Amino acid sequence: QVQLVESGGGLVQAGGSLRLSCVASGRTFSSYAMGWFRQAPGKEREFVAAISWNGGRTYYGDSVKGRFTISRDNAKNSVDLQMNSLKSEDTAVYYCVADAGVQYSGFLLQVATTTSSWDHWGQGTQVTVSS
Repeated sequence: QVQLVESGGGLVQAGGSLRLSCVASGRTFSSYAMGWFRQAPGKEREFVAAISWNGGRTYYGDSVKGRFTISRDNAKNSVDLQMNSLKSEDTAVYYCVADAGVQYSGFLLQVATTTSSWDHWGQGTQVTVSS
């Protein structure tokens, strides 16, 4: 079975940085779109970022634009999320996602930002930003 395993979460002070990593196992994801969602307590799941199969195109949620950067390394079947200038409202469980259809259908914004578009999900990693 396909597994996505996130790492790098933890506790950080406001204004600080964290780098999350997600490694896929069980198969290659070189032709898959990948991304990140998050869910804070009492809130709906929120789109964070997505990246196309070759890393050439990216999307970011409005709340993280200019602060977060998504990248990927297909040789390692991994995707990273560099988070800078963290705010208390960034506190959430962060989920790594991957999908072939998101890529093959054109890597459209409306598709990439929809939770149900993504077939493969990691278990999540907790990010807590102290104020």
